[in-house]
Amino acid sequence: MKNALRYFLAAASLAALGSHADTIVLSADAMVDVESGKLIQNPAIIIEDDKIVSVTTQDALSDFSEATQRIELKGKTLLPGLMDMHTHLTSDPHEHGYKRLATSQNRALLKGVGYAEATLMAGVTTVRNVGAGGYTDVALRDAINDGELVGPRMFVSGPSLGITGGHCDSNLLPPEYKAKGQGVADGPWEAVAKVRENIKYGADVIKVCATGGVLSKGTKVGAQQYSFEEMKALVDEAHRRGLIVAAHAHGAEGINNAIRAGVDSIEHGSFVDKEGIKLAKKNGTYFSMDIYVTEYILGEGEAAGILEESLAKERMTGETQRENFRKAHDAGIKMVMGTDAGVYPHGDNLKQLSRMVTFGMTPIEALQAASINGATLLKKEKELGSIAEGKYADIIAVDGNPLDDISLLEDVSFVMKDGVVYKQ
Repeated sequence: MKNALRYFLAAASLAALGSHADTIVLSADAMVDVESGKLIQNPAIIIEDDKIVSVTTQDALSDFSEATQRIELKGKTLLPGLMDMHTHLTSDPHEHGYKRLATSQNRALLKGVGYAEATLMAGVTTVRNVGAGGYTDVALRDAINDGELVGPRMFVSGPSLGITGGHCDSNLLPPEYKAKGQGVADGPWEAVAKVRENIKYGADVIKVCATGGVLSKGTKVGAQQYSFEEMKALVDEAHRRGLIVAAHAHGAEGINNAIRAGVDSIEHGSFVDKEGIKLAKKNGTYFSMDIYVTEYILGEGEAAGILEESLAKERMTGETQRENFRKAHDAGIKMVMGTDAGVYPHGDNLKQLSRMVTFGMTPIEALQAASINGATLLKKEKELGSIAEGKYADIIAVDGNPLDDISLLEDVSFVMKDGVVYKQ
């Protein structure tokens, strides 16, 4: 009760802090322009309500006495609010395997309230939530959009689609329990019907499991699950309805068939081969490769309930995934930041950036993956992804220059979303 009271008092304080001002002038020592890749000195950003109306420099700024609020962030560098394209905001990172069976969907949603706030405070202002039972992510998104809760802008999938006994089924219990994942659909027409059902109940995106996975009981991590015909049918249905499709895919053949079927992004991509890289390059498919999470799984996963079967699969997967991240980057594949937050603690999302740099990216490329690339994948590049006139005022700040040290993003000191200051 005391913790709950503290949370709601904190939320009330944030709501009070987050009341929209008419006009804000935000200035700092520097700003990363993710579109040009340059560091701009002494920027000044004019914000009206939730939008950026002008980006200039302090020297060029005329007298702005009519500004309702001036925010001067001395010693800091501004960046656009960052975007995580693979999260599970209603998943408890400390409850894996059989531990997770004890958590109801209602309880998962309540936990998601805190996880959403932690994600925003870390500097992630937009997420794509790819997989949540009971449409808990839909409820969380709607509550954030309506101003009832504090959290990032969410694009959500609802339950992930998958085959019977596959990565997105419920495989932990014996047959007498008749447990079945909410997104299970076998055959092209069942898969199409499940896409339609997810859209009916509020999904913005579709998540499909094309191969086995690390954290699912009884699946081979690289084995293809959905057939090409099933994948093609559900992707076509999603695209007809204007939704993008994210495909969980570790194994090469599953990756290749998912790309051929027209998915918009490959999640994980651990065992991608030369053909998969060639197909992705040709089709413009995005890769979202969670190369940080292996450290949590192998370091703390056993205590969190991750099964030995899954730990063994991660041991054979993590290193190869990182090597293939480098290959995909070197080949010019379009890449976004996707972390799998929810497998590991929410709020640690931006630890992924330093690993992206370690395994081949420059700091600006990692920031672009976590900003304008994510916006383009979501088809929201005119609204999100950079600090530019006409876009939503999603802005964060750090001490120092992240182009020199990308790990500075692990300690974000200022967060604004939609022109509202949530952390300063």
